[in-house]
Amino acid sequence: MATKTEIEDFMKNDFPQAKCIVEAVGGQSATVRHTIGFNELRPGGTVSGPVLMTIADYALYVAILGEIGIVALAVTTNLSINFMRKPSSTKDIIGQCTLLKVGKSLIVGEVSLYSEGDEKAVAHVVGTYSIPQSTGF
Repeated sequence: MATKTEIEDFMKNDFPQAKCIVEAVGGQSATVRHTIGFNELRPGGTVSGPVLMTIADYALYVAILGEIGIVALAVTTNLSINFMRKPSSTKDIIGQCTLLKVGKSLIVGEVSLYSEGDEKAVAHVVGTYSIPQSTGF
């Protein structure tokens, strides 16, 4: 298992381009935040799909690292997203991930994405990660 601080340090060093912030991690779950600004919007003033998918993938990865430790080569093998309503263009997006199955080679989780302050999800994501066998997990 990796701590919030260990994950933040790893992500800062290995993924410096990532704009997400780790809010919480542990208990097979994670919560992340992404500030929304002009660069995250698409025409029509909504948060772009690729940004929402990035937040979901980040939340999933953080939850996994919190469960199995720092495994740089754990990779997404599937990511499915349902866009349910227009997110706010002026509020942070919050991603809440729960791991559904933690196996030796595959981990499955789900992520709900919210505009900060709104209890209705803007998107629901299910993702699968492949865990390299050399981890000993």
